Amino acid sequence: MEWSFQPAEEIITALRAGAVTSAELTDEAIARIERDDKVINAICVSDFDRARAAAHRADQARARGEDKPLLGVPVTVKESYDMAGLPTTWGMPPHRDHLPAEDAVQVSRLKAAGAVVLGKTNVPLGLQDIQTFNEIYGTTVNPWDHSRTPGGSSGGSAAALASGFGALSIGSDLAGSLRTPAHFCGVYAHKPTLGLAAVRGMVPPSEPAFPSDPDLAVVGPMARTARDLALLLDVMAGPDPLTYGVAHQTAMPPARHERLRDFRVLVVDDHPLIPTGAAVRAGVRRVADALGGGGAHVAWHSPLLPDLAEAAKLYMELLISGSVARFPIESLEQLRADADDKSLDAVRLDAMMFSHSDWMEADKRREVHRHGWRRLFAEFDAVVCPITPTPAFPHDHHPNPMERHIDIDGVEYPYFDQLVWAGLATMPGLPATAIPAGRSPEGLPVGVQLIGPIFEDRTPLRLAELLEREIGGFQAPGGGVR
Repeated sequence: MEWSFQPAEEIITALRAGAVTSAELTDEAIARIERDDKVINAICVSDFDRARAAAHRADQARARGEDKPLLGVPVTVKESYDMAGLPTTWGMPPHRDHLPAEDAVQVSRLKAAGAVVLGKTNVPLGLQDIQTFNEIYGTTVNPWDHSRTPGGSSGGSAAALASGFGALSIGSDLAGSLRTPAHFCGVYAHKPTLGLAAVRGMVPPSEPAFPSDPDLAVVGPMARTARDLALLLDVMAGPDPLTYGVAHQTAMPPARHERLRDFRVLVVDDHPLIPTGAAVRAGVRRVADALGGGGAHVAWHSPLLPDLAEAAKLYMELLISGSVARFPIESLEQLRADADDKSLDAVRLDAMMFSHSDWMEADKRREVHRHGWRRLFAEFDAVVCPITPTPAFPHDHHPNPMERHIDIDGVEYPYFDQLVWAGLATMPGLPATAIPAGRSPEGLPVGVQLIGPIFEDRTPLRLAELLEREIGGFQAPGGGVR
C-alpha cells in the first residue's frame, strides 16, 4: 500500500496496528520528495538523515509499548521556524547561513509528540508575499499547475501536502499565509485564535527567539483532512512554557454542535472593495448548498456583520504599520498618499507612516469590531466566506509588489487588495478554517474559510469535518494515488 496521501489519522491507526513502520513511511516520503520535488521545490531544506534516525527511534518506542499523538508520522515544518542544525533564513540572502541554536517551541512540540520531521518548506522573502519565491531557494510551484503560485507565505507547506510529502505541516498566518496556500493547493489549514498557540522561535533570523504575543500573527496546522487539522492543533495549542513556567494547555471549549443540521451559518460572498471571481463564488455557493441540504440554518445577510469596508481598511492599517516596524522602508515621507485618495493602496501608504498614537487609535477601533463579532456569534456559529477572490494566479515576480495586479474575471485590481478576505478573521483575531470547496473550470482548487467565535476553534473545525463528508475534501493533483 502507498501511504503518501493517506490522512495522518489513518497512518497512526496503521502504526498502532503494526501494519506499517515509521521507517517505511519515512523512506517512502523521502523517495517521493527525491522524485517529485525537483519540479515542485516545496522542500527547501531536507533533513533526511535525522528523519530516518527519528523514525527508527519511533519504531523502537512503539515496540516498547509507548504511544504519543504523532509517534512515527512524517511531517514538514515551514522554513521560518527555528530548528537546531538547520538554516532559518526567511528567504533573506543576508541570513542564508543563520543556524539557530535551539528548536522553536512548535518544533519541540512536534518532536515531543513523536513526529518525524522530513525537512523545511519554502517561503517568500521575509514571509511578505502571497507567492513563494526567494533568491536563496528559488520558486515553489503549484502542484496543480506549475505556471501558478501555491500561495504564500506557507506555500511550500501547502505544496508539500498536495504532493504527498509528509502527512502534516505547520505554518503561520498574518495575511492569509495558512489559508491562501490551502485554498490554492486544495488542502486544509486552520488559523487559530490569536494567542492560542505559542510562537517563540518563529521569528526573523535577526531577532532573538523570546516569548512574545505578536499582533495579528499566529502559527497553525496544515493537513489533508479536517480531522487531521484538529489532531495537530491539539499538539500546537497552549501558551509558551517560558511565560507560564510550566507547560500549559489552553482549554478550548467543545464545538457548539456535532450535527450539521444544528449549525447556524452566515454566508458572505460579496465585498464592497473588491469583486469575488466566478470560480470562488461558485465554491462558496457549493458549501452553502451543502449546509442547506444538511439541514443547517443558512443566512446570506445579517445586520450584525461588522462593516466589511471599514474592517478591510483597519486591517490594512494594522498589517502594514506592523510590517514596516519589523522591516523598515527608506524615504517614508515620499510615500504619503493623496488626501483625496480613498483606495486601499492609499490606506497602505498612509499606514507606513503610522505613529504609535495612530496605532493606538486603530486598536481602539478594532475593539469595536471585536464586540460586533461577539454579537454576531450570539446568533450564528460560523461565517462562510472567500479566502481570496480567485484561485491560484500565475507567478508574478515583479520586484515592486505595489505595482502588481490581480486579475479577477478579466479585470485588474491592486495586488494586495485580495487580502481583504483573509483580514476579515485576522484583524479581530478570530479562528478560521480553510477547506477545499471544489475546482474552477480550469481544474484549479478552490477553497473557502469558515470563521468561528474567538477561542472556539473546535466549532469551525467540526463544521469543516461535517462538510468534508458532504462535499468531499482533498484530492491529489492529476488523479494521483491517494
